[in-house]
Amino acid sequence: MTNYREILRLKSLGLNHSQISSSLGISRQTTVTVLQRSAEQGLTYQSATELSDRELFKALYPPGTGQPSYKMPDCEQIHREMSKSGVTLQLLWMEYCEQCRSANEIPYQFTQFKKYYREYAVKTKATMRISHKPGEIMEVDWAGQTAEVTDNETGTAIVAYIFVAVLPYSGYAYVEAFLSQDQEAWIIAHVNAYRFFGGVTRILVPDNLKSGVTKNTRDEIVFNRSYQEMAEHYNTAIVPTRVKAPKDKATVEGAVGHVSSFILAAIRNQRFFTLRELNKVIKERLHALNHRQFQKKDGSRASLFSEERTVLLALPPREYEYATWKIATVQYNYHVNVDSQFYSIPYEYIKRKVDVRLTRSVVEVFFENCRICSHVRLYGRQGQYSTQQAHMPPNHQQYAQWSGERFRKWAAQIGPNTATVVETILTGYKVEQQGYRACMALLKLSDSYTPQRLEAACDKALYYTPRPSYKAVQAILKSGQDKISDSASASLEPSVSGFVRGANYYGRGRE
Repeated sequence: MTNYREILRLKSLGLNHSQISSSLGISRQTTVTVLQRSAEQGLTYQSATELSDRELFKALYPPGTGQPSYKMPDCEQIHREMSKSGVTLQLLWMEYCEQCRSANEIPYQFTQFKKYYREYAVKTKATMRISHKPGEIMEVDWAGQTAEVTDNETGTAIVAYIFVAVLPYSGYAYVEAFLSQDQEAWIIAHVNAYRFFGGVTRILVPDNLKSGVTKNTRDEIVFNRSYQEMAEHYNTAIVPTRVKAPKDKATVEGAVGHVSSFILAAIRNQRFFTLRELNKVIKERLHALNHRQFQKKDGSRASLFSEERTVLLALPPREYEYATWKIATVQYNYHVNVDSQFYSIPYEYIKRKVDVRLTRSVVEVFFENCRICSHVRLYGRQGQYSTQQAHMPPNHQQYAQWSGERFRKWAAQIGPNTATVVETILTGYKVEQQGYRACMALLKLSDSYTPQRLEAACDKALYYTPRPSYKAVQAILKSGQDKISDSASASLEPSVSGFVRGANYYGRGRE
């Protein structure tokens, strides 16, 4: 499915149609159509963030709309003509437009014309010189060669993976070692690289590893949710390389070679006991690499970067905080279970699937890309609940002003047995608030039967079961069983007026 919201976001960043199409893996015509319709409807990226995916689709594509048919250029013929002296793509495009007009067909624009030819040229192994603009692209990858950190207790070697980021225009590089290649390490490495460069490039070119790109086919590109969110935070566009096409990020491939020889090979005989020690030495060697003079031209990577840095996009006010995403279903008690902790959701979303975004401090819940609530993240023992009164159904909210602590104090004033029964009721539910109604009804019995009788009834109920209910205590009071203990005690006292059958009655007195 086309990500219309992302098209509008990338357009707001100033990317052209071809760059947006490459980033999202869609045709240029789709990009043009979406932007034309958004302009007709007066939609911007800011206004689109307030709409759900379904509402945005309806706003852009009302029923009955269609798309024009364009004439596909003959790329094979274009390739043959390009081998002739003096022939340019601009000339061939003009001839292609004339042919389309004479046949009453719609021609592609020059940018799309070039795109189709370049795709064909890549398939036929034709080479094209790629020129980079300053501050436009950052290429990232994991180096094939690894380093080692020694465990100071066992002496075993722990593999350290090397992250490399490079700016193609200047060749200025950033290198850092991590103990894992998981998603968290991948994103933290990007955040550190942006901090090191002091700015952001307009385009980010990663490889197709699962930490960044979930799916990359001719028809669709799907980014990892956290990776996409990081790109949005830094206002950059992700344009992954084609599958099995290392030449698409030749600069970082070359930088990996320099890192392997100038940094990793140089420290191969050194021993490191912490990752911090390893990264400290890498930082020193990286500084030397970036300031080393070029062999075939004047200057160094650092001198070129001093010019490139002025055109980098500004860093956002705060760094991106790593977040993970999960899918959860809202339970009947209007809570979702996340890592064995429970967070309330507006009761209208019961049985709906929602997206949950987790950071170290906050839990945010989204439905169709719209945030519906947030909570402070819970840690510690499992089974804790974070419940907001506004999320409760109306018939539950009337008890929200009460708290478990208030019921416990009220019960303690009546007696220890009543306090025990209230405690068992509150702890008998997954959500403590669900027991408030029963506690209220139980404690109100003291108005009808006196606090002394309620305490006695709770004592009797606890004698029968360790977890008595409100109904059990109410039944004891109605039947008067709370008074039986006093009557039974009185019946056990000696009676002077009672009738006692003697031995003669049973015939034992016969001679």
